[in-house]
Formats: sequence, C-alpha cells, structure tokens
Amino acid sequence: MMRTVFITGGTSGIGEAAVRAFAASGWRVVTTGRRADRLQALADSLGENVHTLAFDIRDRAAMEAAIAGLPGDFAQIDLLINNAGLALGTAPAQDAKLDDWQTMIDTNVSALVAVTRTLLPGLVARKGAIINLSSVAATYPYAGGNVYGGTKAFVHQFSLGLRADLHGTGVRVTSIEPGMVETEFTVVRTGGNQAASDTLYSGANPMTGDDIAATLLWVAELPPHLNINTLELMPVNQSFAGFAVARQS
Repeated sequence: MMRTVFITGGTSGIGEAAVRAFAASGWRVVTTGRRADRLQALADSLGENVHTLAFDIRDRAAMEAAIAGLPGDFAQIDLLINNAGLALGTAPAQDAKLDDWQTMIDTNVSALVAVTRTLLPGLVARKGAIINLSSVAATYPYAGGNVYGGTKAFVHQFSLGLRADLHGTGVRVTSIEPGMVETEFTVVRTGGNQAASDTLYSGANPMTGDDIAATLLWVAELPPHLNINTLELMPVNQSFAGFAVARQS
C-alpha cells in the first residue's frame, strides 16, 4: 500500500532531495515551500504522486487552509518530516539583529510545532511517524550560533517530549541532527554571500542533501516496532569544537 509523506521546505537542499528520494521509493509526497515556481518544477519532474503547497510556513492560517484542502489520498499523512528551517546571521549575540532571531524562532520553532499539532491527530490514527530536522548545533555551541542553536535544541527536546506523550500510540518520533551539509543554508545565513558558502565548504568534503535524504528514507522505512530516538551525523572531516579560552595580555 502506498504511504504518504508530508515534507516541509521542499524547494531546495535537504527538503528537495527528500522529496525526490521518497517519490523514487514509491511514496506519495506532499511538500511545501514559499517558492511556487520551484515547487511546480519539482512536481512536473516527478509526476502525479507529488502534490505541492505554496505558502510561508510561518503563516498559520495559510498552513491550516492548505492542509485542510488536501485532496483524496494526499490527506492521509503517514509521515511528517519537519524540514523547513533556517539560520540568519553569524554575529555574536550582542551584535545580532533581533529581527533575525525572531524569524528563526518563528520558522524553526513556532511553525514546526504548529504543523506538527495540525497533523498529529491523523498521525495517531494511522500509527504514523514524525521526523524532525534538528542539528548538531543543538548539542555543540559555537560562536555566532546563539539563537539558531537554541531553536535546534528545542527541536531535539520537543522530539523527546513527543515520544513521551505518544507512548502507546504506535507513532514513531525521530530527531535527525546533521552537521555540515552543503546546501543553500550558508547562502541564506549570510544574506546571499555565495563566496562565504564556497569558502566554508571548500576542501571539507561535507555531507549533501542526498546523504541526509537517504538517512530520512532509511529511518522512515524501518519496521514499525523500531524507533530511532536521535541520530547525529557529521562528515568525517568535521568534529566537535574545542573549548574556547580567553587570555589576558
């Protein structure tokens, strides 16, 4: 029987790779994003088993209306992948823009919990699954990570809280926590600075969106009695930050 996955943020990076991976594996896919042209191109390339919803994930009314209007089998969601998210800015907290902080909270936290709560009754009824995209930034702080790391720590803890509340329902919950993945992430974070992105990933052999998409598919297709609580991934060339020590001259 064909299953249906709902993937937020499907217009680029991990989200787009996940849409392609799940469609290729025989899933019915619903995916969201702000860029309607990219969504349409994705649907055109993958066929009738992909349904797209164009709205800003932060717009709760638009999100609820889009989900309420899902047609036929696309409304029967078996798996939610909360992928939509972003980082903005690399400045230390004392120099950061409050608007950037609020946008990260609105996207990475508020929108994620709103989508989850909206789809949760159906996921419980279908004994489905939830996969949340967190980050190694949830565990390992770094300079300039401030609110982004805080939002991803929320995603990690929220995932554990969901597991506790959903105990006995058969619903699986997983937090996927990647390290360095070369996507549009750094371009967005730096306000469109492609050179900064190229410099960050140069020579690092980072993970790709396809790597993470394959991991998402593996978790989703495990037998239903198995739950991966948390899965942390890094490229081999990335490891944990050392302690920072400031010295007086």
